[in-house]
Amino acid sequence: MAECRVCYRHCNIPEGGNGFCGVRTCRDGVVVPENYGRVTALALDPIEKKPLHRFHPGSYILSVGSYGCNLRCPFCQNYEISWSEEIEDRKADSEYMTPETVADAAEFYRSRGNIGVAFTYNEPLVCYEFVRDTAKLVAERGMKNVLVSNGMAELSVLEEIGPYIHAMNIDLKGFTDGYYRDLLKGDRRMVMDFIREAVKHCHVELTTLIIPGENDTPEEMDALSSWISELQDGDGNRIGREIPLHISRFFPRFKMTDRDATSVKLIYRLKETAEKHLKYVYTGNC
Repeated sequence: MAECRVCYRHCNIPEGGNGFCGVRTCRDGVVVPENYGRVTALALDPIEKKPLHRFHPGSYILSVGSYGCNLRCPFCQNYEISWSEEIEDRKADSEYMTPETVADAAEFYRSRGNIGVAFTYNEPLVCYEFVRDTAKLVAERGMKNVLVSNGMAELSVLEEIGPYIHAMNIDLKGFTDGYYRDLLKGDRRMVMDFIREAVKHCHVELTTLIIPGENDTPEEMDALSSWISELQDGDGNRIGREIPLHISRFFPRFKMTDRDATSVKLIYRLKETAEKHLKYVYTGNC
């Protein structure tokens, strides 16, 4: 048995077993990711799809995803590769790619406007070792690395990958401990700490998906955007007002089909609330 130290759970994983994320396992008393190099999705996407609106706009990025996640969002848009019953089928269908193969593919698509690699679709940090190894090679070739993450990881993980990551989109899914704990099975404080440190090292944009009846009040958005506005860079300069926030619309999906889609009117109302504190606020799925 060995202790995994990627997220707040610190799962004690028995030999041959898995942690909560479904991918970190114990081999010979050492925690390793069983999904290292196992790719379930590969696509050349517009960078705005990540979403990143203020990092090389108009470019494309090679997006790569695996399987597994350390949250349990009932509204997950990529549930087939996160934590659903279908995940075993996706594991079987995954293809192995080495970090060198991914870097080669990124370079191949340079002629089509590709600027690098985005680690996305599932939660990349449950296999941060593959992110680290691949991103290092991509950076050595003069290309960019993007991380799309829920941000629920120890700062030691950020230290491992940080030198090679040029931009992140991090989910700040809500701004109450109860929402994270009860609905998502996560830890808001860990995410906030991750964001607080990430903005010191690279370009960061944040995303909040608005779930009707859960995190949809102007009061919560005011608190969330006010907190963002106070963030500082590595020199102690207050840069939070410049950090882009994407406020996205929910649609019924996966295990949350008991409510209607978020109203467009509400999204724009919350955008106005956030703009009291932030310079760049974008609406998604409207």
